[in-house]
Amino acid sequence: MSRVAIARWLLSFVPNPVTVPWQERLRSCIGAFIGIAVTGATMHWLVSDAAHIPLLVAPMGASAVLLFAAPASPLAQPWSFIGGNVVAATLGVLASHWFADPVVAAAFAVAAATSAMFALRCVHPPSGAVALTAVLGGPAVHALGFRFVVEPIAVQSFVLLTAAIAYHTVTGHRYPHVRRATPSDRAADTAGTGVTRADIEALVRKQGELIDVAAEDLQTLLHKAQLLTYARSFSDMTCAQIMSRDVVTVTAETTAATAWRLLERHRVKALPVVDGIHHVVGVVTRTDFVRRTPFGLRAIRAARLSVRRDVAATRRVGEFMTSAVCTADASLAVAKLIPLFAHYGHHHIPVLDAQRRLVGMITQSDLIGGLHRQSQTQRLRSA
Repeated sequence: MSRVAIARWLLSFVPNPVTVPWQERLRSCIGAFIGIAVTGATMHWLVSDAAHIPLLVAPMGASAVLLFAAPASPLAQPWSFIGGNVVAATLGVLASHWFADPVVAAAFAVAAATSAMFALRCVHPPSGAVALTAVLGGPAVHALGFRFVVEPIAVQSFVLLTAAIAYHTVTGHRYPHVRRATPSDRAADTAGTGVTRADIEALVRKQGELIDVAAEDLQTLLHKAQLLTYARSFSDMTCAQIMSRDVVTVTAETTAATAWRLLERHRVKALPVVDGIHHVVGVVTRTDFVRRTPFGLRAIRAARLSVRRDVAATRRVGEFMTSAVCTADASLAVAKLIPLFAHYGHHHIPVLDAQRRLVGMITQSDLIGGLHRQSQTQRLRSA
């Protein structure tokens, strides 16, 4: 083997750059500190026989790294953490009873724990250390027997998990990071790429090894990558080029009955609410006509029945319109609107001119139609 080949082989071990921002790194470190501190303090408070039961076992440190620094990993989810630790502790105790040789017992415990975690879908790497602790933890751990599974392993696991869930919730971070995909999710196209969630799951299975990324996250990354592709391809297209110009509007003084008839007659889902100089002051949608309960929830009633009641009360649009309206300038690049429709649930965005007057409306249909026309134009140019 040449020196160049050896050098390339050695360079292949250089880790990739860490892309996690420093704020997230600091948040993870503080979380790990709090998690371990809370777990140790809770054990000190709960355990009366502190001389024989360790207040903290070493594998909890490795688990804390996963729970706080890599909360999106499938290996860090609650079932993986709790199930993996309990299964590994149980098999470790059994191995210490079955084999006199500690090396044989340790090897068997780790292998059996790995097999069981695969079977029970709770693979958690630090659980291998739990199995080793049960075998090699010394006389104090051996004296606990199967009590080791409960105290300290199960108790510390549940306390650390509770601390992780609470900390991520308080800091606005998503954890647990698990969502079951429905049949419609699996069949849904991802950002118009033709790739479905079922395709991604099939590729993950075909890979033949454990991939430390959830299929849901792979689908999300693919979706965002496609949005970036759209942004590059359609950076020159503006809102004025794709918006609908004949916009039906109402004022805040328009009655609910009139607004509803306009929605029905023109087959639209939203009406911009404008003032005397055509500035947008709100928007009224079909869902705004559904009666609300005192708790803010929408009652499950037919919209027409609710409108009749509004007519009887002569309600005005200004009483129930949405005042916080997302708008776009006519000169804004269409690529800037894609995230609004894709991630924030917008279905219709009023378009304003330089004087902030309403000049058009962009819906999801307008966006798709504009992107399609632009792609056709680019294809013809490249042909």
